[in-house]
Amino acid sequence: ELPGFYYDSEKNRYFRLLPGHNNYNPLTKESIQYKAMECKRLRLLEEEEKQKKNTTRAGLNSSMLLRKRQLGLLSSTSYCRLVHELKVNCMQRRKIEIHSPDSSVTGTNNFKIIVADVACERIFTVNDVEHGGCKYGIINLSGLGKESLTVEMYDNLYFTNRKVNSVCWASLTHPDSHLCLMGIAETPGCASLLPASLFSNTYPGDRPGMLCSFKISTAWSCAWCLNPQADNCFSTGLTRRVLVTNVVTGHRQTFGTNSDVLAQQFATQAPVLYNGCRSGEIFSIDVRQRNRKGQSWKAIRLFHDSAVTSIRLLEDEYYLMAADMAGKIKLWDLRTAKCVKQYKGHHNEYAILPLHVNEEEGLLIAVGQDCYTRIWSLQDAHLLRTIPSPHPSSKDAIPSVVFSSRLGGSQGVPGLLMAVKQDLYHFSYN
Repeated sequence: ELPGFYYDSEKNRYFRLLPGHNNYNPLTKESIQYKAMECKRLRLLEEEEKQKKNTTRAGLNSSMLLRKRQLGLLSSTSYCRLVHELKVNCMQRRKIEIHSPDSSVTGTNNFKIIVADVACERIFTVNDVEHGGCKYGIINLSGLGKESLTVEMYDNLYFTNRKVNSVCWASLTHPDSHLCLMGIAETPGCASLLPASLFSNTYPGDRPGMLCSFKISTAWSCAWCLNPQADNCFSTGLTRRVLVTNVVTGHRQTFGTNSDVLAQQFATQAPVLYNGCRSGEIFSIDVRQRNRKGQSWKAIRLFHDSAVTSIRLLEDEYYLMAADMAGKIKLWDLRTAKCVKQYKGHHNEYAILPLHVNEEEGLLIAVGQDCYTRIWSLQDAHLLRTIPSPHPSSKDAIPSVVFSSRLGGSQGVPGLLMAVKQDLYHFSYN
């Protein structure tokens, strides 16, 4: 790489690179990199349409797996895991048609965030509005059958002016009955707890209002506690502090930190909150203890070299998955406070991007800042598949994904949902 020059692989020679501030100069380093990335994306899309998908493991095909299973060379656990890997490599993209009973809901707003409830029957969506702010809605996945790919979207027109940084489902009166929203209003931040029934069209005249809303400093993350010892509590990750609020009693606990809290998750076996910070530190808080000055309340402490953007506890709660802004994804053993696995290939430099862990299929899914969706094997950190975005990569076109073996409920269809720009896609997992 020569300073002031760029190499053209087609012409096999160097050309002078003019300063990037010249608006009439088409040759800047960024434009050349973007052109190369776009060529790679189009090539991968063409290969997927022609179904030229080679498995990343040698000899991984259905007939070979079945033969090894019949000969007793594979255990049932290994066989199921490898079958899931094979299915992931064979997923095909199909566009979903979105219907809405409300005529004002149109496909002109870009998807920013999609979050599925525990049963994967509904998806909460945050869409960027052209004139600023966000629009919220709920998509019902019951119509996502094998023969038809249609979903119903219900919109809420009452809350449209707040930028949303983080959202999670909350179980107050019944599982996934409410939604926690964290975002920035004008200058102060705002935390809101909304009933999910606001988005239902069953009783439009008798809709419940907002359950709780309060102004705070800039909010980065949120999490809801499902442990009965800290019932009806949710946490908010703020600038240099953590706020835990009981929505019924209104009681609040504040824990000061040395950095902004960008990611949070509660454990279910104990009322312990895990936090990932901009400084790269990951620490846990037992919310049963009272915060006293001069008293150390951090239990487990782990450290990344860059800002932690997402954390996910595994089901046994002995392991924690964390991603940072250096593009590193690490699996930590909480008992020894050591990194036991690292998942390579993820791309991130500045964005707060989530991780998606599916232990039933043994898969880890993450969308990079380069707009590629990558899928790894949880067991051996092997990169199974890299899915290009259907749209050209840009900062405002990073896909938001949901993966489940039962999209639409217990009898639903398995696969990957991807929201990009105004479109929703389904990658069939069959």
